Amino acid sequence: MGFPSILIVDDEKGARFGMKMALENEGYTVYEAASGPEALDAIDAECPGLVFLDINMPDMNGLEVLGRVREAEDPPLVVIVTAHGSEKIAVEAMKKGAYDYVAKPFEIDELRLIAKNAMENLALRDENKRLRSQLENLDSMGEILGQTEAIKDVFVKIGKVAATDVTVLILGESGSGKDLVAREVHKRSKRSRGPLVVMNCSAVPDTLIESELFGHEKGAFTGATSRRVGKFEQADGGTLFLDEVGDMSVSTQAKLLRAVEDQRFERLGGVETLHVDVRVLSATNKDLQNEIKEGTFREDLYYRLKVVEITLPPLRQRRDDIPMLVHHFLGLFSKKHGKDVKGVSKDVMQLVMSYDWPGNVRQLANVLESAIVLAGDSILTLEDIPGEVSGSTEGLPVRSASKLDIDFDLPFKEAKKRAVEAFEREFITQSLGEHDGNVTRTASALGMHRQALQQKIRELRLRERTGLQD
Repeated sequence: MGFPSILIVDDEKGARFGMKMALENEGYTVYEAASGPEALDAIDAECPGLVFLDINMPDMNGLEVLGRVREAEDPPLVVIVTAHGSEKIAVEAMKKGAYDYVAKPFEIDELRLIAKNAMENLALRDENKRLRSQLENLDSMGEILGQTEAIKDVFVKIGKVAATDVTVLILGESGSGKDLVAREVHKRSKRSRGPLVVMNCSAVPDTLIESELFGHEKGAFTGATSRRVGKFEQADGGTLFLDEVGDMSVSTQAKLLRAVEDQRFERLGGVETLHVDVRVLSATNKDLQNEIKEGTFREDLYYRLKVVEITLPPLRQRRDDIPMLVHHFLGLFSKKHGKDVKGVSKDVMQLVMSYDWPGNVRQLANVLESAIVLAGDSILTLEDIPGEVSGSTEGLPVRSASKLDIDFDLPFKEAKKRAVEAFEREFITQSLGEHDGNVTRTASALGMHRQALQQKIRELRLRERTGLQD
């Protein structure tokens, strides 16, 4: 079946035999070791992906073996096998890097489920390695990353316009990276040695925006106690980036048009005409053509600002870039916050791929930074993802009796299978809602093992309907 092999380490031959039979019946290749030293030799020789390691063995106990195993460059996952009532030792082993633990006597189904989950984890680890490798060769332009055709079109336009002096209007939703495009155009232009001056038009009150753009003389208005140099002067010889230009008042737009066209202006309260050499880049998340129809944006300024137009696609239209962006931000924020987060779980990747990201790349970055700061493991799970994305139990149905919808046209076995699945889906969903999405408490209430419930949740695809916690 292509699974990584499994090593069972236990000094009791009978215990090894029972575990081996159960796992071989699932298609796994299983090796055995009767002691710690023998286990280390087997790991070197067979390179198993998973090790079931008994904690109580003579000569070298399980914790000692675990410590040696964890020193390897690419260690196998280790499941500690303890006697019932030895959970404290198991917790200590988990802190030292064990993947999971199981207490004797255990159920065969529990053993198989742990093995299945471990194999999924190993597959995920391999996928994360592959994505990190691809990230090293990812098409990029500065801080703009991507490999979809939509973002490659942006790369091409940046490359073409950067060497010129034309004005560029950058369109896109909030958080899509318009400021990164402006910085990249400047960096690749002949003005790169000059200043890049940024002004967020939406952050400046209408009463001050002209002063911000053009400066003012001392005494030009109440509070003007000294001369102020405006953004146009500051950008002389370089680039002026007007972010959210669509929020600028119509009266200021007329003065901006003259400054862009003639490269000249006067400070507020001044009579001297100043000449500058400035390239203007601008950006907005508004539909300027609609703003023109409504009379809130000048048509002549619109055409003056958009000799070339670059439109950034929203993240939901370039979903194939999300895995690469996720691993880019994992590396960036892990280093920033001194964490060791190497990847995300399969459920997390499915979630971020299906979420619509109204805040685009900026929102993705913020969500991952928050998750990394709070993460307690090297793999991000759904429990680490903020509620704004992972959802909540709000809206889950309250417990109520229901009538199963049975399709009597189906064969008995198929009809029964569907009815059972419908029952399980509704019953577990109801219980999760009553326990605020907490898997551990729900499993206890249902009389199930926690791992068995997690498996059932995956089979029934309930995660998108519930906010789950450990």
